[in-house]
Amino acid sequence: AVSRAVWPLRAQPERMLVVRMVLELVVTAGAAAATGGWSSPFAFSLVTAPIVAGLARGFLSALATCSASILLVGTADVLWHRTPTDEASQWVVELVLVALVSGYARRILGEREAARNQALDRVGQLADANALLFSLHQVAQTMPASLDLDEALDSTMNRLRDLFDYDAAALLTLDDTDGTWVVARRDGVRPPSRMDPASLPRPLVRALAVRSTISEPNLLARGGPGLAPRLVSGLYAVLVARGAIIGLVAIEHGTEDHFGDRDIELLQGLVEPVALAVDNARWFDRLRTVGAEEERSRIARELHDRIGQSLAYLAFELDRIMKASERGNDVRPSLERLREDVRSVVGEVRDTLYDLRTDVSEDRSFLATLELFLARVRERSGLDVTVRTDERRRLPVPQERELFRIAQEAIVNVERHATALHVTVSWRSDEHEATLEVADDGIGFPVGRAGRMDSYGLLGMRERVSSIGATLDVESAPGQGTRIRCSIPVQVSAGS
Repeated sequence: AVSRAVWPLRAQPERMLVVRMVLELVVTAGAAAATGGWSSPFAFSLVTAPIVAGLARGFLSALATCSASILLVGTADVLWHRTPTDEASQWVVELVLVALVSGYARRILGEREAARNQALDRVGQLADANALLFSLHQVAQTMPASLDLDEALDSTMNRLRDLFDYDAAALLTLDDTDGTWVVARRDGVRPPSRMDPASLPRPLVRALAVRSTISEPNLLARGGPGLAPRLVSGLYAVLVARGAIIGLVAIEHGTEDHFGDRDIELLQGLVEPVALAVDNARWFDRLRTVGAEEERSRIARELHDRIGQSLAYLAFELDRIMKASERGNDVRPSLERLREDVRSVVGEVRDTLYDLRTDVSEDRSFLATLELFLARVRERSGLDVTVRTDERRRLPVPQERELFRIAQEAIVNVERHATALHVTVSWRSDEHEATLEVADDGIGFPVGRAGRMDSYGLLGMRERVSSIGATLDVESAPGQGTRIRCSIPVQVSAGS
């Protein structure tokens, strides 16, 4: 007992464990058999061998060890010691019970160990899943937020560096104009800056064929290298947005079979927000270009409508005055009138430039911008302007900006063409709908004549209304004034 307390049996190879168990049996049974059999003072040590066997190997080993101990000690007792039957039977029953209990304890311990290992495996899986979800959550939060293409591409590469262990990575985008692939970003590899579909590496072609993420544990065994000839394993994913392929992601490593299942799942979860961010940035870049062109056209129309005619008039007046001067006529009164006209044109240019610079922003709402504009209208035109407002919420800035341009166009039309004395501007915005209305008491016009519609800028207003998902209603008749109403549902603006 003292030796076993000092040198307990430890986990060791199966063969060595059996040898130690047999040695335990021989020592304990031999000591009891030699010193009195079942009456031996060492009879209690017989329980150690079944306990060790049961805890180490289960029921069968415990019962086998118990049987061997009973056989050895019982034989010695019958031959030499002759212990009373009651005492011998008691020891036999106790040894059998000890063997059964130790075997059952082994079973319970085994079940608990299996449950513990299973729980640890689940904890490990949950930890991996949590890390994956955390990474994807960060991606989902940051990727779609940027509408600048360079920022979206740089953010994607930073995410790849943070999430994957690779030797080379590249992000390719599809050029819709000629079908070629542009290497938008790269790290650790120098592929051609532009590749046609026939020159794409085979792993990327295979990824395009399945429109999904693929893993290549051994590129050399699959018919050729990826983007970097010296690297032998890789992951390749397709960026799909709005049902169309817009790009490719490739990450490669110099070690065979480097990327595991977790890397595959992580890349699969990454490509969707990346595709969304890149596609949004590309579309926004296109819309920004189109918007710049439209804004240049609008400025050109403003300059033509408000300044061009006045400058043409000044040119004609100068020609007339020069001819009158050549004939010897007194041109001083004409020059005085021309000077006043020039001052008027300068003021008109100043007003036009101010109107062009006035715009809605995050800091200045549609209503605030409109009131600034109407104050200048009152000052320069003498119109009696009434403003009625009920603003309970703001619209997104792009919608408010277009609505301001619509209001500006309508009010300028009243100034130039309506011969009106009074104009009423109404603005209402709540949880359901936003409505802008401009009404005047001018001469009106016959609605439905395309030429007149274009002259009064209604065509441009309808284009702006269509771009923000709103509706435009025009009510007018000769001699009865004009009423222009623009309505935009809040759900349309919220989803824009």
